[in-house]
This record gives sequence, C-alpha cells and structure tokens, in this order.
Amino acid sequence: MTDPMPDLITRFLLPHAGVRGVHVQLHDSWTTLLSHAEYPPVAQRLLGEACAAAALLSAHAKVDGRLSLQLRADAGLRLLFAECTAAGQLRGIVQLDETMDLPSDLRSLERPMLAITIENPGLDPREPLRYQSLVELSGASLDEVLEDYFRQSEQLPSRLLLVAGSGYASGLMLQKLPGDEGDQDGWVRACALFDTLGTDELATTPGPLLLHRLFHEEAPQVLAEKALAFGCSCSRERVAAMLQSLGEDEARAAAQDGQTEIQCGFCGRRYTFPLTEIGVLFEQPSANAPAPDRLQ
Repeated sequence: MTDPMPDLITRFLLPHAGVRGVHVQLHDSWTTLLSHAEYPPVAQRLLGEACAAAALLSAHAKVDGRLSLQLRADAGLRLLFAECTAAGQLRGIVQLDETMDLPSDLRSLERPMLAITIENPGLDPREPLRYQSLVELSGASLDEVLEDYFRQSEQLPSRLLLVAGSGYASGLMLQKLPGDEGDQDGWVRACALFDTLGTDELATTPGPLLLHRLFHEEAPQVLAEKALAFGCSCSRERVAAMLQSLGEDEARAAAQDGQTEIQCGFCGRRYTFPLTEIGVLFEQPSANAPAPDRLQ
C-alpha cells in the first residue's frame, strides 16, 4: 500500500532554462473541505481547481496574508470562492443560483467575472491592505483563464494545468523568469516537457517524483515547501459583528424558538445567539470585531 501524499506547495527552479514553477497537491485538506457540503460534479471540480490555483498563486506572489479567487456570474453561479493563507490554510465554497450544475465551459456562464484578491497585513490590524485584479474569462477552463491573465498582467509567458476529483486537487505552474535568465531555448524546452503532462499523471504523482519525471534533464532545484491544511477563520466575534451589521430588527427577525442560529458555510460550525444576547449586542457601541466587508 502506498503512503498517502501530503498536502503541499512546492516552489522550484529550472536554472538552466530560466524558469520558475510551483506545484500543489491537495488530499486531506480537499477531502475535509468537501465533507462540509455537497456539490454537483462540475461545480465540485471547478472548486477543487480553484483551491489548487489559490495555493499556486499564493506561493507565486509570496502572500503575507491571504489570496482568494472569487468567480461570479449573472445567472447560475452566485459565488465560487477559494482562499489560501500565508500559513497554508485552505477553504472554499460554491453557491449556485437555482441551477443543477455549472457548464463545463466557463465561457457559457452569463457575464462571468473572476476576481483575484491579495490581502496583506497593514499597520492597523483592523485595516489590511487589499489588492484586487479583475480577470476576463477568455478561456474555457480556469487554467486557460489564468494563463491569459499572467500573460496580460505580468507580460511573462506562463503555463498552468489544474485537475480535481473527489479525493484530490492538484496544479502545476511554470513561468519564464524576467530578463535574460536561462539559455535561449529554455522556455521552449520547459513548455515541451510541460505539454507531456496529462491530468491523470498530475493527479496521482507526488510532487518530487513528478518534477523528476518531467524536468530531470533541467536539474530542477526545490526552493521551498509548505504544508497545506483546511482551515476556517470564522469565530463567534465575527458572526456577532455580522449580525450587528444587519441591524437589530433583521437580527431578531432571523430568530427561531427564541434564538438566532448562524451556520458557517465553509466549515459547518454553528453559532447560537439567544434573543437576550442579541439585545446585548446592540447595546454595545461597537462590535468586538469589525463588521466584515467580504466573506470571512
């Protein structure tokens, strides 16, 4: 019996080719994430690919806080959200809008928009620094969309391959180093090797073995590895702040049997607030935590 593959981000370098890369493999974290909700097949696959992509991009951008991908459409898809933090915590969710599943071709969505958001710590911990890029969905799949994004935003040739199933989500990204790094044909060689990789091999092959199989002639150098795990940042304080942002009337209107119950869509944890406690919340001049202006 083979040992289970760890959930891991691996940053590597192909020094002779002048190419950098990131490999991500998810198993336990992805299985844990899926244990909190049931999604139809295409939505589940796309969420897994988005989680792998969030991890890839967090390593590529060297994020100090968190990086998220948010995909919305005017119909069918209310929200697909995937996030990876600098500490290696992953979470994600899909919210469909009265539809059985998503189309396999992202271009079939109605007016879709993908946002990539990086949130880093600011001088005031209550006011993080946020940078957001809006990405046009010009490709059929998420990896095609992200390849186009990097070509346009960073003007650096990039290759991505993403794959996800019920027990795994994986991704591989290559990018040419800026300037004249590497020999003249390095990027061409790296892409030719990348093109030999199939989704089945990406899904089932541990990172070190995969890098050796693909790039052993380029003498790949592992720069860093980081473990990944499912994690949710919800808390009672955040939920209380959310209730305060709704206003006392709406918070009380949501109550049943004398209490308001809120369930986190990411981890399934339930938070219960008796009506007497709702009153106390609105007697305070401010919440213990600032009201979130985005998904927490």
